[in-house]
Amino acid sequence: MNAIVITGTDTGIGKTVFAAGLTAALNATYWKPVQSGLEEATDTEQVARLSGRPALPEAYRLQLPASPHLSAEAEGVEIDPNRLALPVTDGPLVVEGAGGVMVPLTRKLFYRDMFARWQAPVVLVARTQLGTINHTAMSLMALRDAGCSVVGVAFIGAPEPDVEDTIVQMCATTHLGRLPHLSPLTPETLTTAFAKVDTATIKAAL
Repeated sequence: MNAIVITGTDTGIGKTVFAAGLTAALNATYWKPVQSGLEEATDTEQVARLSGRPALPEAYRLQLPASPHLSAEAEGVEIDPNRLALPVTDGPLVVEGAGGVMVPLTRKLFYRDMFARWQAPVVLVARTQLGTINHTAMSLMALRDAGCSVVGVAFIGAPEPDVEDTIVQMCATTHLGRLPHLSPLTPETLTTAFAKVDTATIKAAL
């Protein structure tokens, strides 16, 4: 297994930026199986720009910016999990989910279920803002209940040492580092910030 899964506690928390940094750090290939919403630059396009690494085409490209199951239904499509088998690549593969752990792909299938099917190690990305202890703890419980192997938690945002330590201690997980909000967000600023992420632990999980 040479794949690592990046998921989050919620949508819009910086998961894609983290995935881009990790893709560059591992000299990996990036894949987002399902893209919901095509009006703005897609996550695949953003990661390719920020990482300078290859990005595979999505299995599903859906117009509506919503949960994948709703986006698919709006187009009369049902997402087939067999089309979401992990692709074979030379070198590491960084796979990014959509939104949070429990985002539905169909009316019967959560993203968590695909993570368990893939049997690839998972990195959970969490923001440091108020509410993150609850969201992170529930996400870790959901992943572990499904039998997923969790590498640890990577944080996004301003430092909150007490909050981060509480999550690590109470959830018995590994702190993989923290990315600040970057402005400007460029390949250079991301590379510099990502140097503080614990990529050694992530590499060891592959």
